[in-house]
Amino acid sequence: MTNPKYKKKLEDLLVVCQKNLPRVDENLIRRAFDFGFNAHRHDIRASGEPFFDHPYEVARIVAKEIPLDDISVASALLHDVAEDTEYQVKDIREEFGDAVADIVDGATKISDIFKSHDVTQAESYRKMLLSMVNDVRVMLVKFADRLHNMRTLEYLPPEKQKRLARETLDIYAPFAHRFGLAGIKWELEDLSFKYLYRDAYDAIARELKSRRREREHYIGKFAAPIEKRLREEGFKFEISGRPKHLYSIYNKMLKRSKPLEEIYDLFAIRVILDTEDSNQCFAVYGIIADIYLPNPERFKNYISVPKKNGYQSIHTTVMGPEGKMVEVQIRTRAMHEVAEKGIAAHWMYKENVSAIDEELANWANWVRDIFENAAEGQVPTQQLMESFKLNLYQDEIYLFTPKGDLKILPTAATPVDYAYEIHSNIGDHCLAAKVNGRIVPLDSQLKSGDQVEIITSKNQTPNPDWDKFVVTHKAKAHVRRWVREEQRKAVEEGKEIWEKKVRKAKLAINDDDLAGFLHRRKIENLAAFFLALRQEKINPDELIAMLQEEQKHPQAVGTEEEKIDGLFNRFITSARGVTPGIVLNGTHDNFMHQYAKCCHPIPGDDVVGYVTTGEGIKIHRRSCRNVELMMRVEPSRIMDVHWPTESSSTFVSGIRIAGDDRKGMLNDVTHAISSYLDTNIRSVSIDAEDSMFEGTFIVDVKDTEHMSRLIEKIRRVQGVKRADRFEE
Repeated sequence: MTNPKYKKKLEDLLVVCQKNLPRVDENLIRRAFDFGFNAHRHDIRASGEPFFDHPYEVARIVAKEIPLDDISVASALLHDVAEDTEYQVKDIREEFGDAVADIVDGATKISDIFKSHDVTQAESYRKMLLSMVNDVRVMLVKFADRLHNMRTLEYLPPEKQKRLARETLDIYAPFAHRFGLAGIKWELEDLSFKYLYRDAYDAIARELKSRRREREHYIGKFAAPIEKRLREEGFKFEISGRPKHLYSIYNKMLKRSKPLEEIYDLFAIRVILDTEDSNQCFAVYGIIADIYLPNPERFKNYISVPKKNGYQSIHTTVMGPEGKMVEVQIRTRAMHEVAEKGIAAHWMYKENVSAIDEELANWANWVRDIFENAAEGQVPTQQLMESFKLNLYQDEIYLFTPKGDLKILPTAATPVDYAYEIHSNIGDHCLAAKVNGRIVPLDSQLKSGDQVEIITSKNQTPNPDWDKFVVTHKAKAHVRRWVREEQRKAVEEGKEIWEKKVRKAKLAINDDDLAGFLHRRKIENLAAFFLALRQEKINPDELIAMLQEEQKHPQAVGTEEEKIDGLFNRFITSARGVTPGIVLNGTHDNFMHQYAKCCHPIPGDDVVGYVTTGEGIKIHRRSCRNVELMMRVEPSRIMDVHWPTESSSTFVSGIRIAGDDRKGMLNDVTHAISSYLDTNIRSVSIDAEDSMFEGTFIVDVKDTEHMSRLIEKIRRVQGVKRADRFEE
């Protein structure tokens, strides 16, 4: 190479490599530099600079900010060659071998393929993750590539700036977090924030700058007595103010609805100890707690229990001078390197590498699980994106099994999430949960330090309502899969029922004609029809009779709507043919109806119907207080309805129970319920105080007789003081 400017750049890069990498093959880096320089010699960036300046800067980032090895640096120098020049990956393979070629190939496949819509984003995640599974260095090069692009974003048009900033915030920053690359994550977030929310960015930056001297003076005043004591005790250390990340401050202002001056951790310091003894971190915490009063609610020990990405540190918040709260982080030099440089630092220090490898393997399995479900066409893209963002970016809580084993779950996890984390079979049969020895509702949010015990029942199955509160991908995926599978089975069974009825009636009708017939009766599609058949919400014999009548008199089909007159008749017609189970006006036509949740009517109850404007007829018990009010206010909407003479359907109802809170009580009650006619228990909610408990069991029953027998059996359980039907 004859260009003196680039000769100097190469020498500077080699100096950075020698300083930061454990070993350096200078010949490899020189050859990669020359190859990349020549391949890009005619290319110009949007800034007007030679294109090769970009891969060069990416290589410097890999060598200095995410230092791993010389192969990563060489790959960074070549990462755009296969995409933007006449050379191909096979040329790189011939010249530099498989390792470099595979990293360049992986980086090329996930390069600049992001668009604004979710489908492409999901595909991008898939490519990123699968490339990472093959060689983690692919992602390290991509982080460096994106970081340099964001640092030079000012030269692009505003529309492209916003697009790149959005995908950086949505995808690259969470990935950097997952890899433990705190420094890069923070910078990517702040740069994205700058281009997405410029006014807010400028306002916070301006405010921080105006108070910089005041803040630095305060931090100096706060740190002085700590420094004095640590020197007296013989510690080797460094104390610095923790950098303020504008996007983090912005999020806290939004989350807490507070102005900048009320964000407490604007004042923060970091103590970095030059030692390999982690116990010294606890000794330093003791000294600081002796000088300043700590807030016991804001102490976190990530040294004994590291985060999943390997992060270790002690966090505490203390009351400083002038009544200001100050956050303090305490860690060793090695811990600091891992916190800033993440996975790369683990390789450098050769600490916990196997644990990180195991975590990456678990992550890869999670990825495959997601995309196997997605490949079936069963997971909506929006859910896919939610799962990614949840998995990549959640804070963690630390839970204990009854035997004392540690489980790490995301913040806001529930007992159902915990059950699925233990084993999918335990999740599927989760009936109730004990947290710290007390029964809690299944939708309770767990807290760090909770000891959780799951109570299972072979009769319990996933409840579709669980999907509303679980937060882990594993729990959501299992619940949704079970719901889909149950619905699919029901649709198939409904189809079989229909086909048998059609054959028996010798009715000739194809799917298109049937779909048209159903559409005229406001039934959405064939699947909804077959599902309603299986759930006995539609009487197939009545439908076949209607079809036969229509085939005899086809001219009447087009005039049906013309005969409708009045609000009530319009409602009846739109609801007809949707769901049976209730007899209206003495007819056996089927009408869209729902069972009121205020009184949960079941066959055997004296019931009435209330005509709603959008949800069909609401069926209430005649004794329901709500319907008594409706009878007085809008008597014209009340309809006489009654139950059919026979039905094999089940109905949701509740039983309220109270009694002694003795060991085994819950198991005895659940056995009493499930052993009678194989009754399904949908959910359990129990509160205990002193030696007494009160609870509600939501169950599926056939009728009032079924309910009465269940209550009798429960009342016979030792210690039960009261059992009666639940009414809100």
